[in-house]
Order: sequence, then structure tokens, then C-alpha cells
Amino acid sequence: MIVIKLGGTKGLDFSAICSDLADIIKVYPQIILVHGGSSETNRLGELLGTPPKFITSPSGFSSRYTDRITLEIFTMAVNGKINTFLVEELHRKGINAFGLSGLDGRLLVATRKKTIQSIENGKRKIIHDDFTGRIDTVNRSILIMLLESGFLPVVAPLAISTDHEAVNVDADRAAAMIAASVQADQLILLTGVPGLLREFPDERTLISSLNRQQLTLALEFSQGRMKKKILASEEALTAGVRQVIISDGRTQHPLIDALNGKGTLIK
Repeated sequence: MIVIKLGGTKGLDFSAICSDLADIIKVYPQIILVHGGSSETNRLGELLGTPPKFITSPSGFSSRYTDRITLEIFTMAVNGKINTFLVEELHRKGINAFGLSGLDGRLLVATRKKTIQSIENGKRKIIHDDFTGRIDTVNRSILIMLLESGFLPVVAPLAISTDHEAVNVDADRAAAMIAASVQADQLILLTGVPGLLREFPDERTLISSLNRQQLTLALEFSQGRMKKKILASEEALTAGVRQVIISDGRTQHPLIDALNGKGTLIK
């Protein structure tokens, strides 16, 4: 079982990833795809006059500020467009893909963050109208049912809150939770860099492998979205996933490269 997360970063070649999937599904018939949508959400927000806003937590993690209007834009981008056209492309490659979000069948249930803290200009700010959530449970029976029926699930990073509200959830951590729920052998995180870089953005400082005990140090020097990937990696490994690969989604054969050892292997 492999869970693959496609980043929402601009530059990822979704067509190449789908082509690789058509090849590797012959060897690994049970695959779940989780995707992000940051770049498309930013683009759509700009077009609609609601440019993106990002906040940084006191612990240094960056995330999208998601008020209700931004949630609507995020949903249009990730569930309306990206999920639909990923499924279309997979069908073109002969893969029987099934698109859904974490709201469908309560696949992902999350606790909405009633208040979040951000650091702005060196000052701590409390935000009350954010529609982001932390995933509590994964309804694995839905995924198993789809897999056993011959489908490849394609999951958009939305969840239903415990108060029955749609919420934006981090796609990396959603992929980690899904991988843990189905006890996946591998979690592959495809992103816009070659892997974990010791000194971002210098690609010559790629770290080819590390173990779970080294992830605390990796959190200290990783930057931006990579912090969430390291956190997701730790959560997946702690929950029993055998290994995590952070690899480049911009290459001609992103998945085949990852499976052949390119990127950063964490086990």
C-alpha cells in the first residue's frame, strides 16, 4: 500500500505523475492519492479580489489564513478544479480514479481550531474566524471499500468538523493520517524541491536519508512548507508507516524517481 501526496506548489507536473501512476499501479495495485492546491487557490483568490494571506504560528509553522470567503475559494480550487481534473487525467491513463474530499462520508473528521495564534510584526495576535482544522479520525472503511472495488481514491484536503462545518486541513498531515489509518508501507510526499535541504534553497545540500530520531533537528533547520512535511513524516512513522519519501514532483518521472531512491528517505 502506497499513499502519495501531490503538493499544491506551482511547477509540479501532474501529467507526468499520472503517467508514472499508470506504470507503477501494475506493481503496486493499492494506491491512494492526496493532493494540495495552494498555487491554484492563490491564483483564484487573486482573480476574485481576495488575495491569499498566510500566518506564522509562534512555533514557526506557516499556514493559510482561512476565513469563510477563503474557505469557499479553497473549496472551488481544490475540490472543484484540481480534484476533478486529476481524476480526468488518471482516467485518460487508464486508471479507474474516484475523486472525493474529506467531507464525503465523513472520511476526515477534524476539530476546528476555534482560535489560532499568529506572529505579526513581532506581536502575538489571536484569530477567531479561521476555518482550519486538526484531523482526529479517518474513516478507513471508505478507502478500503474503494480500493477493494478497484478504484484509486483521489482525496482533496477538506474535512468535516465535529460541529459539522467544512474546514481546510493541511494536505501533508492529511496524507500522513490516511497512510497511518491503512497502515501503508510508504508515504511519498511530492513537492517543488528535490527533498529536504540542509541549507534551503541550495539544492546541493540535499539530505538523502535520515532516521526518525533526526527529525527533531530537521524541524529546526527546515523552512516554510517543509516544516509541515517533516511533522507529517514524524506522525506517519510514529503511527506505523514503514518509510516516508520526500521527493521532487517536477521531474519527468516523479514517482519512479522517488521509488528508485531520489529525494530524502526517512525510516
